[in-house]
Amino acid sequence: MNNIYVLGSMNMDMVLKVNNMPKVGETILANSMDKIPGGKGANQAVAAKRSGAQVYMVSKVGQDENGLILTKELQRDDINTDYIFKDEKEPTGVAIINVDHSGNNSIIVVSGANMTINHEEIKRTEKLISRCDIVIAQFETPEDMTIEAFKLAKSYGKVTLLNPAPAKKINEELLKYTDIIVPNETEAFVLTGVEVSDLSSAKNAAAKFLDRGVKWVIITLGEKGAAVISKDFSEVVPAYKVNAIDTTAAGDSFIGGFGSKLNINELTKENVINAVKFGNKVSSIAVQRKGAQPSIPYLKEVMEIYEED
Repeated sequence: MNNIYVLGSMNMDMVLKVNNMPKVGETILANSMDKIPGGKGANQAVAAKRSGAQVYMVSKVGQDENGLILTKELQRDDINTDYIFKDEKEPTGVAIINVDHSGNNSIIVVSGANMTINHEEIKRTEKLISRCDIVIAQFETPEDMTIEAFKLAKSYGKVTLLNPAPAKKINEELLKYTDIIVPNETEAFVLTGVEVSDLSSAKNAAAKFLDRGVKWVIITLGEKGAAVISKDFSEVVPAYKVNAIDTTAAGDSFIGGFGSKLNINELTKENVINAVKFGNKVSSIAVQRKGAQPSIPYLKEVMEIYEED
């Protein structure tokens, strides 16, 4: 069982169902509003935990009701919340999500306390990093804090996994400390300028990461599966064919499932491929359900659906 350190965001998703998106200056009535736990970091932590890993969430919330609710939700999944810090000024992160009758959405994120985690707080997690196997991060918390956490991880010989989302230019120093990078095809295009549609184009995009020190590049391709690429290996691992109804947290589910099954003692081709296959199983179940964290399956469900021992 892997011990996984997740540095990432915790947001309260406020999902508004509307008939049509509001125009500039227009006031409309929503049909409903749901408050759903979210944030890429928290979603990945939940997916890893439900897939069988021991998970430690490292994040920051405000001193408000949303922060309390989000923390309690993670505790319900038996995720360690000892390193969720509280900011005295900024509120807990919130995402306002409008969803119209066609399923189209528009999202406004207020990062709040997510972007206030600091050097001293990361330093307080050093002993935790030394005990964990994998450190996972995304771009919904400060990039310089991710660099600091990854530096510590590499000093202890740990595996680092970066999910570069939301996509933005990556600090070259961060890539030096990144073992595995997992963008989707859209993020890969933003980061590399290469439009990814097949294995050949995925290899071209991946080369830009491999040349900077990354050991493994995994580009998720939606219903096509995932392209797995290293310096001397490349393959597309097919996705499982399902009837997707909501792709929210599909990538987060994949990353959590993948991290839970990675053999950190040796990142071999077989080891990485097997972890990707499991990540595909987890995400294939999640996309058949509505919502983010509520859609993420438990290990028992994955084993039952795919008849694993």
